[in-house]
Amino acid sequence: MIYLGIDVSKLKLDCTLLLDPENDKRKSKVVLNSRDGVQELVRWCTKHGVAADQVHAVLEATGPYHEQAATTLHDGGITVSVANAANVHDFSRALAMRSKTDALDSLVLARYGVAMRPAAWQPPPAHVRELRALITQLEALSKDRLRTMNRQEKIEASAASELVERSISDTLSFYDKEIARLEKAIDDHIDRHPDLKDDTKLLSTIPGVGPKVARTMLRVMRTHQFKCAEDLAAYLGLVPVQRQSGTSLRGRSRMSKAGPADVRAKVYMAGVVASKHNPHVRALYQRLLAAGKTKMSALGACMRKVVHLCFGVLKTRQPYRPDYAFST
Repeated sequence: MIYLGIDVSKLKLDCTLLLDPENDKRKSKVVLNSRDGVQELVRWCTKHGVAADQVHAVLEATGPYHEQAATTLHDGGITVSVANAANVHDFSRALAMRSKTDALDSLVLARYGVAMRPAAWQPPPAHVRELRALITQLEALSKDRLRTMNRQEKIEASAASELVERSISDTLSFYDKEIARLEKAIDDHIDRHPDLKDDTKLLSTIPGVGPKVARTMLRVMRTHQFKCAEDLAAYLGLVPVQRQSGTSLRGRSRMSKAGPADVRAKVYMAGVVASKHNPHVRALYQRLLAAGKTKMSALGACMRKVVHLCFGVLKTRQPYRPDYAFST
């Protein structure tokens, strides 16, 4: 396979085709981040004697910007890998890259592909992408509503005009209607697709996982290919990071927090609830506190446990069993 590193931005794709890694023979090109731009990129690879089925493209996950390129490349017969940004950053540091440009980033991604042989990415089905879009819009509106509520509190404490107060009140009413409409659309969408409906039911059997957390975890797990629960926890930034070297450096372990903060915030609330109402998570929480761990450290472990349980019920296709640990 010939590796193609692609640094993705909103408007363009900086690409490096690594023809001969040992002799550093490579070609570079910049194309628009559009369907036409990606098709131009495929023709450019063919021009340099590399057929589509010989190319393995490596991109970083950059929110919505990488998805069009990844999907179009995949549809064009090119193997695609979407690499974790933190892993690529660590790899770049290992290469002692002193400069950082889009062109160099694409070279790092190509070399990352050669060295790590990342797994191939598969685009999620259309109905899963639609679910993700609906949930993303719902979360955006919820954040806007919260900001407006905070602004309303400040306005009420000041000498604002009645027009301003009415404007904010009308805005909140609009958000309430749109949020209710989107929540119904999400529920209807899940009900229309048996796989999503079954997954939601399984996730909802876990004490501590409510409807919002279930939808969020469903979105994450159905739009990424995680081989194991540890990979899912690492993606969400829930794995502990230790800092220790010899006898002089013995830093306290902390959560990596490398991943989507909004999802992590929901898992945190699920961990808090589960530490009180979920038998497995509550036992873990109490055991860690008894061992002298801080409450935040114990809650971090509870968050990881919730994620493992979510992965487990979807992996086994079995609902949560409170007695499982005691029956094995």
